Amino acid sequence: MRVYVLASGSEGNSTYIETSKHKILLDAGRNTKYLTTKLQEIGVDINDIDLIFISHAHKDHTESLPVLLKKIHPLVYIGSEMIKELDFITYYDNLVYYDSDTITFDDFSIDLINTSHDAFDSHGFIFNIDGKRVVQITDTGYLNVKYLDILRDADYYIFESNHDVEMIINGPYPDYLKARIVGPKGHLSNKEASIYLAKVVGSNTKLVVLAHLSRHNNTEDVALSTVLEVFREYANPFNNFICAKPDSVVEVVND
Repeated sequence: MRVYVLASGSEGNSTYIETSKHKILLDAGRNTKYLTTKLQEIGVDINDIDLIFISHAHKDHTESLPVLLKKIHPLVYIGSEMIKELDFITYYDNLVYYDSDTITFDDFSIDLINTSHDAFDSHGFIFNIDGKRVVQITDTGYLNVKYLDILRDADYYIFESNHDVEMIINGPYPDYLKARIVGPKGHLSNKEASIYLAKVVGSNTKLVVLAHLSRHNNTEDVALSTVLEVFREYANPFNNFICAKPDSVVEVVND
């Protein structure tokens, strides 16, 4: 199993996941040239991608799809409501809709969870590969507590830690945008993300990657100091945190 965050942030988001039989993109933000280059850095030919899963239809998660799907022909999984925001994909002949909370393939499975974002059919993912679990959750204003059990004690987490609330309040964004970001269909703050993580990270967890950090309303130092402080408050001894990058590859696991 190999997992790399290729890009994470408002400019674009994409994660590469490799099993023994599949080469997968989770989201396809940024342009095709960027994704091609970053995949080459980890020894992957973009033409070998055979599965793409889309979390939601916002441009920073789908930008390369129109060009990419003219170049390669993977199975593309989306929510049925996403089609309202992805008109071009109605003509794609290798499209599959999420029709279950669990999707099983030959050498892995995915559990889907619903996230709360201002987009149709927004999802988070739990990849079950070779007896290990990889969680990716971004772009959500909150996390329903009913999902905490299924999220508990995964091996790897790629988890949104978008903004610092004080930086948002005192920053230059207009009020409507501030309200969107901190609202129930926006993005998780550092503090909110840290509390969820402190409740689910367990003894099997190897690494937590803080993702989708805002360029304007967050820094790596602030995000990392917040999560460490919250984990101390919750008496959770885990301390292996890194931040995903907007413009460079971050290795999650390479087994």
